[in-house]
Amino acid sequence: MKLGLLCFSLLLSSWGVASAGDWREAVRLNGSIKNLNLYSENYAGPDTDGALLVEHARLDLQATLPTVVLLELAVDQQQLLSNRRGLSISGGSPANRRFDLDKSWGEGERSGGLLQLDRLNLHTEALGVQWTLGRQAIGFGRISLFSPLDVIAPFAPDVLDAEVRPGVDAFRGVRYFGLAGQLGGTLVLGDERRHNSYLLTFGENIAGVDVLLLAGRLRGRPMAGIGLAGELGNVGLKGELARYRGTAVGQPGGDLYGSFTIAALESWYRFDNGLVLLAEYLRNGSGGDRPQEYPLIQASGPYREGLSFLSGRNYLLFGPSYDLHPLVTLNGLVIWNLDDDSLLLRPQLTLSLADNLQLDLFWGWGIGDRTRVSGDTGQALVRSEFGAVGNSGAMLLRWYF
Repeated sequence: MKLGLLCFSLLLSSWGVASAGDWREAVRLNGSIKNLNLYSENYAGPDTDGALLVEHARLDLQATLPTVVLLELAVDQQQLLSNRRGLSISGGSPANRRFDLDKSWGEGERSGGLLQLDRLNLHTEALGVQWTLGRQAIGFGRISLFSPLDVIAPFAPDVLDAEVRPGVDAFRGVRYFGLAGQLGGTLVLGDERRHNSYLLTFGENIAGVDVLLLAGRLRGRPMAGIGLAGELGNVGLKGELARYRGTAVGQPGGDLYGSFTIAALESWYRFDNGLVLLAEYLRNGSGGDRPQEYPLIQASGPYREGLSFLSGRNYLLFGPSYDLHPLVTLNGLVIWNLDDDSLLLRPQLTLSLADNLQLDLFWGWGIGDRTRVSGDTGQALVRSEFGAVGNSGAMLLRWYF
């Protein structure tokens, strides 16, 4: 936390330099308070059903220092309460963070919490380049449901709250040119040197098509990727592909394959009745095509690091959205594993209760062949990806200030 105290000192010094009339313009403060109630069914019986309460508070601060440097600071706290022991409490992935700025308690218990410094960076412009140093949010890729090029700290396709991307410890420089051009370099520091990432990016609009190129070394894996985004008539189209050379292949926690590709094609269309539909085909080269392989997939490096949150090879994903009322929106998510024919189906109702108050209601079904327990060995036999997941529901209340 010494780094956080240093930034507070910098901020206080900037206030001392600023006059009494302009400090409010130099500092911007906002945040949110969220309440998540999650219930999950368990096929083993009603006594094993799970309930989780998460109280989440976040404070974001941006301040312009006298040297035309922007300071960004965000403190994030979560308090968790479960009806069962076994809480897993963690912030951002350690593979993307060099400095330990978190404080957690209650690991493995029924209640616990996490206090973390999720943003702590300085941003400025020099020599025509935008420079950012410190804990920051970095996102690549443009596909909405699951982006193969969003490789640093991606969101799972079924995440309930994807408003704030976890911060990573990085140094980044980007030069923008023309109408949509950019050339950038990014260094992300992991908990160990072997987990560092070194990436170059290039983007440009060519003949009406947005092109994104990504290449470098991602946590020990040489990789390269390309993304295209454009329109065909009234249909929006996006395609992305990322190719990796595996690291620590066959070792515990390493990659299962010497090389693998993750690719996706997404289309977007708005119907005359106001219905918006996103549809994506995903080829997950880091996964397997048999349910028996899923435990190995989930213990491998790509799954643990978030390069892929899915265990199979081939998927269709759908994300419909329809405004029932100016204050009421009906959304949905469908993830269909084409290899084992299992489904995750989740409708969502979003209610705007006030200008800064929003309520989200979810219910999800896991559809597919259920996991069986072998009578001979007592081991669980996975028969499908989403058949092994119980139904779940949630209520998420958000207030912004």
